[in-house]
Amino acid sequence: MATTEALAVLRRADALHGARQLEAAAADYRRALALDAALFEGWYGLGCCLLASGAHGAAAEALGNAVALRADADGARCNLAEALFQLGRVDEAVRHYELGAGSRNAEVAQVSLDALACIAPGAMSVDNAGVLALRRQWAGTQRVRPVVAARREVGRKLRVGYVSAFFGDRNWMKPVFGVINQHDRSRFEIHMLSDGGNPSERSGYVDHDEDRIWQISGLGNEELAGHIAAAGIDVLVDLNGYSAQRRLPLFMHRPARCQIGWFNMFATTGMAAFDWLVGDDAVLPPAEEVFYCERIHRVPGSYLAFEVRYKVPEVVAPPCADDGFVTFGCLASNYKLTDATIEAWARILCAVPSARMLLKNSRLGDGSNRDDLMRRFSRLGIEPGRLALEGPEEHFDFLQAYGRIDVALDPFPYNGGTTTTEALWQGVPVLCFHGDRWAGRTSRSLLRAAGLGDWVAGDAAGYVAMAIELASTRGVANRLGALRGSMRERLRASAVCDCAGLCRDLEALYQRAAG
Repeated sequence: MATTEALAVLRRADALHGARQLEAAAADYRRALALDAALFEGWYGLGCCLLASGAHGAAAEALGNAVALRADADGARCNLAEALFQLGRVDEAVRHYELGAGSRNAEVAQVSLDALACIAPGAMSVDNAGVLALRRQWAGTQRVRPVVAARREVGRKLRVGYVSAFFGDRNWMKPVFGVINQHDRSRFEIHMLSDGGNPSERSGYVDHDEDRIWQISGLGNEELAGHIAAAGIDVLVDLNGYSAQRRLPLFMHRPARCQIGWFNMFATTGMAAFDWLVGDDAVLPPAEEVFYCERIHRVPGSYLAFEVRYKVPEVVAPPCADDGFVTFGCLASNYKLTDATIEAWARILCAVPSARMLLKNSRLGDGSNRDDLMRRFSRLGIEPGRLALEGPEEHFDFLQAYGRIDVALDPFPYNGGTTTTEALWQGVPVLCFHGDRWAGRTSRSLLRAAGLGDWVAGDAAGYVAMAIELASTRGVANRLGALRGSMRERLRASAVCDCAGLCRDLEALYQRAAG
């Protein structure tokens, strides 16, 4: 039984936690646990505080202790899964969410299913069939009432609505605005429905007086569906996928006659509401269409063709020219740094003792998250001195990190997309392989369209072998220097930057699908 003193400190910690004074609450939870290490509520409260502050490594440890003390604590298990996911320990997170999805607590069960449907494409333990099953299950929990889509008046322009929570984010929007900027306004009326920052020159948008920008962040899905139907939107294009999961039920209301998923789709939605997904032949072979609810439209080149319209750093020489060793790097989100990815990178580093690695993302600003990642490498024989782990910076400064990377290594099974385009634009080649799912082939799509197909290995073993050979080859600095010096010219002349061609292809799809 907990001591009176420990319980008193716990109550004070709970009060501070309720007032959102997270640092002070965490300190008191630790004091309570110093008095009684078997205090479940102390570990749970501490874990929740740390999770809210972004200290996912420390949160996972605290919440793991809570679950060890009370295996039926479904809320603690659900929060533990979130912390593990943010650390890149995705398959561990999936196991805990699967237990949470079976909870008798309806709220915990729904939160767990929501999370599973979102993160499944990035889990090695979930295959294409599993992703389809989970997303169908999630879609089945959504109860919506269809609205009546308006008929198109004869002779008017086709009205196309793009839905996104990220129009204001210049790092994400390079493919989106690459297309939107190219639309033929004499034939298409463009609507942008924004759940976040509005489209702007800063984020890569070229303003057109006739374009309509909707700010929708305060609207529920049913109300918004009514507005879309009333506005006579003919084609509604989702750019979010499961990155803005709360908006997906909007499409189940069927407010437009044709509904399409593009850009941030890299698996089936699991929903009958989408008529088409836009991809290409590099990401989705015909044999895998059985795992999709939607029809697949394949564009020539890459479905992620992009343009960069904002200021970025100049391309610099490869650092190995001065360092005398190769620095690999990855600036992808931390949740993409799966165990399989870390194991592959460790094999590369073990085989090339001179090589170093730079990892940088928003989660690595926290010390406990860096410690967790360092431990994962250390268990595989990689000494801390060979790794540079860095946190977030303003986007221009963030991109300057590519000047300290010779070769970018792609994570898997969830590749980079934005990070692949940014690495290439900064002159840094990206090494990837032909993965077992769409999410594991997005970099393949970009590299092939860029004329860099020789940087795509056939499988994970080939990926490791290519990285080892590259870092061990005499003259690598000259090879990389020549590639970096010509990279932007190569990209501009390739299909990967043919946004006009991608736009024309999408316009043809919109016209055909809308009838």
